[in-house]
Amino acid sequence: MKDIYERLLAAASLRSADGAIRIVSEYEPLAGMGTPLFPPTVKAKETNAAGYLVEPRYVDGDETQVVLLDQPQSQANRCETALLDSVKRREAFIPHLEMVTDSHGVPVRMTSLEAPHRSRDAYFRDSVDGAGTKFDETEPGAALRDASAGDLSAYLRLVPSDLAYGVWDSHRKRRIQVKIPRSYRSEMIGIKPLVGVRAAGRVDRLNLAGDTVELTDAGWAPSTSEKPKKGVKTARMSELGHGMIPPSEGLGGVSVTAVQRSASLSLAKLAMLRFGNASEELTAAARALVGAIALLGDRLAFSAPALHLRSGCDLLMVSERIEWVQRGRDGSPLLEPLELATPQEALELFGIAVDRACGAGLRWASDPLVVHPNPSLQQAIDKSYVIAGVGEAESE
Repeated sequence: MKDIYERLLAAASLRSADGAIRIVSEYEPLAGMGTPLFPPTVKAKETNAAGYLVEPRYVDGDETQVVLLDQPQSQANRCETALLDSVKRREAFIPHLEMVTDSHGVPVRMTSLEAPHRSRDAYFRDSVDGAGTKFDETEPGAALRDASAGDLSAYLRLVPSDLAYGVWDSHRKRRIQVKIPRSYRSEMIGIKPLVGVRAAGRVDRLNLAGDTVELTDAGWAPSTSEKPKKGVKTARMSELGHGMIPPSEGLGGVSVTAVQRSASLSLAKLAMLRFGNASEELTAAARALVGAIALLGDRLAFSAPALHLRSGCDLLMVSERIEWVQRGRDGSPLLEPLELATPQEALELFGIAVDRACGAGLRWASDPLVVHPNPSLQQAIDKSYVIAGVGEAESE
């Protein structure tokens, strides 16, 4: 593993022939090839109806229709969740922010590995430290706020995973906003999709009538008149989760010939990371550390034999290759296997990277940076935990 680290150390600063690390995996549906998978649904522009993201791509040199099963943003979130789980298991520690509170007796936590915009999210902008100081006015908050492309040392020290997965400080008004492109990218596609249909409905054993009812503060009550009184809110019984819903045609998933996951770690992106006045030794070690975090997240999230993306989309891995991609000759890159198949190997590589960076002068935290919501954010959180009567049932 030390040899792999030394190679990563040189590659992350483009001091070798290596230009990228690729991970290519093949999957099939858990129930066997040909059984339907359910991609994420989106609204089609033309019809405003639900649909799947299908587009033409070149696969093995041929123009082929593919369906997107998991987008790069979603894949990055899976890696971050896996990293956070590893932190909770005390296998490794990655510095991160953590907003902590409670609402109506329920503990509430939000970390920078979960927040929609990572460490630059509005959750942290609208938080305070233990003394009540606005987060952006604390030492760490100001350091993140004032970071620039030429000095990302605050990110390295406080939220290093942001350097792997990318972040955009779009919640703070600045003429020059910090935009860090992702170094790690992964997506999953299905090849040659055939879109199916299914009939979705609901059976009610008591077959309650689908009458219109009146909504009240206590819930709902049968309407006492044929025409509801003015100002009284009403709903159909089926909208409240009661009664029969006759089957209707809906999206039935897709059948594909193959499922592929393609991930890459851009060594050129790592080489662009700058850390102010840091020494050359620390700069090189920091870039390698960010690369090790990306590889650890990938192995924690995707090395298992089976993968659950969402309801109706469970997959079984059938092959995988991890490789160094080198400067090519005769029109093709040179590929060499990278022996990093398991989370345990990735954890060992990560440990070496942390030790080397700390030896070069990096301050590596051992606990998350904890903040608390300000009164306005706390009020909004409390509102989310209040049950305010009966709501309409979501579509199934």
